[in-house]
Parts: sequence; structure tokens; C-alpha cells
Amino acid sequence: MAHDQEAQLAARTTAEVVEGVGPRLRALRGRRDVTLAALAAETGISVSTLSRLESGRRKPTLELLLPLARTYRVPLDDLVGAPRTGDPRVHLRPELHGGRVVVPLTRRAGGVRAFKQLIPPGPSTTDRSLKTHEGYEWLYVLSGRVLLLLGERQFDLGPGEVVEFDTHTPHWVGNVSDEAAEVLCLYGPQGERAHVRSRPAGRPAPVD
Repeated sequence: MAHDQEAQLAARTTAEVVEGVGPRLRALRGRRDVTLAALAAETGISVSTLSRLESGRRKPTLELLLPLARTYRVPLDDLVGAPRTGDPRVHLRPELHGGRVVVPLTRRAGGVRAFKQLIPPGPSTTDRSLKTHEGYEWLYVLSGRVLLLLGERQFDLGPGEVVEFDTHTPHWVGNVSDEAAEVLCLYGPQGERAHVRSRPAGRPAPVD
């Protein structure tokens, strides 16, 4: 019985690893800002095969993963998501959400969570519908420029600027510049706050 359970666990773990390869490849290509056509030309893998691989409709093989690892210049383990042994450090994987690369910096299920976002430039037609949800958010701009719509106000934020707000207030955060923006976020799902000033001391409040 124990042997059967171990075999089932191993099979499930392998299946989870295989299922995670496609989203990981798609996120990596998004971070590198590479088109499928350019990647196909570099690796010799057809566009249709790359597309099916990223969508999970094609199982990953060494013949496909090795040229991708060489092109991206990353270890094969990074593409497969293989667990690292003998290393006490936490290796958090970037994720792709709504066209944004999100790097979780904490693993706790509750309490304040930290993550970094890479927000690509958005077209002028980007949907800026204001959203509300539970929580409280603290946002620090590392590079680029970010637009925050908060209720009836708007704030153009640059590197080094910080905002914090109750996410029950209708809001939208996006990048309307020509360059990618990088931000550091702290998010409290139940309203926990980061005890910091919303702007550096002595600086005037942003003008609408």
C-alpha cells in the first residue's frame, strides 16, 4: 500500500512539473519581450510547436527544452522548475498576470505579502476601469513611471515615490509611458497597513 501511495505521489508530482513548463516558458518569453517568430528563428523550433508548448498542448521534451535553455541562457532546471536540493535559500518563481510579470517575495498565505511587478507600456486604449477589493496596498516605484487612478484623483508616480491606499477605494494602476516600469508592492489582504509616510517628508502632495 505504501509503495502504491509513493508511486501515485511521484506520478502526480511529475504531472505537475510537466504542466508548469508551458506557463513558465510563456512568462520567460514575456519578460524577455521576444516574439514567437523571433524565438522560432533562434531555436529552429516552429512557431506552432512553440505556441503549443507554451499552452500545454505539446509535452516538453529535451529536444525542445535544450535549444530554449541555450537561447534564454538559463539552466534547464529553470525551465522545468525542478526542486533545488541542498540549498536553504527560497527560490520564488516569476508569474505572468494580465501581461505583467509578478515576482512574489513572500510565501506566507496570510498577513502582508510582498511582490515586485514589471509593468510593460500600455496603449492609450488600455481599459482603466476602477476596481475595488479587500485589503490595503503600499506601492514603491523602482523605475519608470506609473499612473495611479484613486477615486476621482490621479497621481503620476516616478522612481522613489511611494503611495499607500485602502483598496476598497476604486483604483487602477498602470503604465502609460513608453518604457517598462518596475514597482515594489506590499499588500495586506485584511487591511494590514505598512506604517510609512505616503510621500517623503517636506515634499508637496501630488497635483491632480
